[in-house]
Amino acid sequence: MARNELLSRSFMFLSFATASLLIAAQWQVGSTASFSIKLPGSASETRMLAAHANVSTAAARTVRLVIDLSDREVSVYKQDKLHATYPVAVGQAGWETPTGTFRVTDMEPRPNWQHPITKQVIPPGPDNPLGSRWIGFWADDSSQIGFHGTNQEDGIGQAISHGCVRMLNRDIEAMFAQVAVGTTVVVKP
Repeated sequence: MARNELLSRSFMFLSFATASLLIAAQWQVGSTASFSIKLPGSASETRMLAAHANVSTAAARTVRLVIDLSDREVSVYKQDKLHATYPVAVGQAGWETPTGTFRVTDMEPRPNWQHPITKQVIPPGPDNPLGSRWIGFWADDSSQIGFHGTNQEDGIGQAISHGCVRMLNRDIEAMFAQVAVGTTVVVKP
């Protein structure tokens, strides 16, 4: 077998093995989210992706987010110790943020936003109502609810959203780095 063919087959095996590990890690934390895996372009990326899967699984097990709707804040607990608290905007009357215990289902840095009526897609940037990050934790057939940044930061602390939990962009970026798919989200009235 030619050296290039042997290297190519070895790389393909490593890529599929890494993909299998990532799927197993997601399944282990009980996530119902679907995700796609981009096959890495080098062996070093394969090691990096496998290491990230281990970090994400650990974060999902040790970090918990608690939203207090009446105080309009989210608290980040690491191993049951308060790590940080951030002010938030929550759902307005008729569009209340759902209460209960959930799990993070998807995470998106620099999300696109689609207008619910016109279907116009707003790309990442200063005009995007989702700000710089998205952390989804609830969905039904027509809607999704999650944490996100905002391009209207003066609304933080109010009940003005359509169910989502809006945060200052710097706060959602800090929280995004601490959670993973599968992280527990508790929403209290």
